[in-house]
Amino acid sequence: MPRSLALVLVLLLATATQGCLFAPGQQLSTWSIKREGSRENSMVELVPITPKLLAIQDAARRAEQLPVELTTYRPGPYLVGVGDILNITVWDHPELTAPAGPQQAPFANGRLVRPDGNLFYPYIGEVQAAGRTIEDLRSDIAERLTRYIESPQVDVAVIHFGGRKVTLTGAFDKTGIQALTTVPLTLPAAVGEAGIDTAEADLAGLILKRDGREYRLDLDALNRGGARLDSIYLKDGDQLHLPYNDRKRVFILGEVVSPGPLHYKTRSISLSEVIGAVSGLRQETSAPKAVYVIRGIEDLKTRKATVFQLDAKSPTAMVLAAHFEMQPQDVVFVGAAPITRWNRFISQVVPSFYFVNTGVNLQRNIMER
Repeated sequence: MPRSLALVLVLLLATATQGCLFAPGQQLSTWSIKREGSRENSMVELVPITPKLLAIQDAARRAEQLPVELTTYRPGPYLVGVGDILNITVWDHPELTAPAGPQQAPFANGRLVRPDGNLFYPYIGEVQAAGRTIEDLRSDIAERLTRYIESPQVDVAVIHFGGRKVTLTGAFDKTGIQALTTVPLTLPAAVGEAGIDTAEADLAGLILKRDGREYRLDLDALNRGGARLDSIYLKDGDQLHLPYNDRKRVFILGEVVSPGPLHYKTRSISLSEVIGAVSGLRQETSAPKAVYVIRGIEDLKTRKATVFQLDAKSPTAMVLAAHFEMQPQDVVFVGAAPITRWNRFISQVVPSFYFVNTGVNLQRNIMER
């Protein structure tokens, strides 16, 4: 082998041993992040995963509470609404109670509350119904009938609720309208009636829209935290939206057995669960000290990204990983061990060396001819 070629190869190998600078594949240098004035330092902040960091996360999670204005709201008596169908009974007067005949379905004898809020009733004519309690409406009809019937006994019941409602959208099994009835409707009852598409729903992202405001309710965390979701009563006009979990994912790269995106549907997933979901680190190639969680890369124009570092050399480090909560769009990167980068470097240099050496020998043979 020519001396010049050998010298080049020795220099390349010597350079590689000083940090595998020419090793193929992605690498993350904590030294460059910490170095003042470096490009990496201006873009990201390095934070070790420690018990103190986990305590701060836990305190923030425990501070979450249900909004007071939601838990203190209590619905009053049911108010008749437009679209309701009422069954008005006048005892001993079947011609008023069931003018279409007793053999007909209840809806045939029902009284529809029209868009103007009124209904028509024999003898007394137009009656304002919308916005009134059932008892108030019953008393009014009875009083007005006294002009034609002595001591009328009147009963009013809603046989179809169509006036007051809430709307459900998103990852529910049954989206659309749920009617409010004389029995107050709680949030868990509405969700239970609609059903949840557990494979697609983001359980941490339920949104209640009320009176121009949006309340984000984490069903997963609130249920585990013992919050009284049944203390939230829904009111007319409320909207419930349950998002899909298509953005509820983290990305796993580097020296793991099964890299790729990982979807989840609960409030969060721990770092240890992520590592377990991809079948763990590659024991023969990974650097346990180089387990990183990269967060905030979607908004680098206004703030730094954060790189959390886990030193997983000891199995006890997985205790920290089990309590470190991931966030949507986080990137988990597991770096390669120095010897892995060295071997990969050699695997590329050696074939190149043989290629160059073959070319030199070929040139020498041609010249010797």
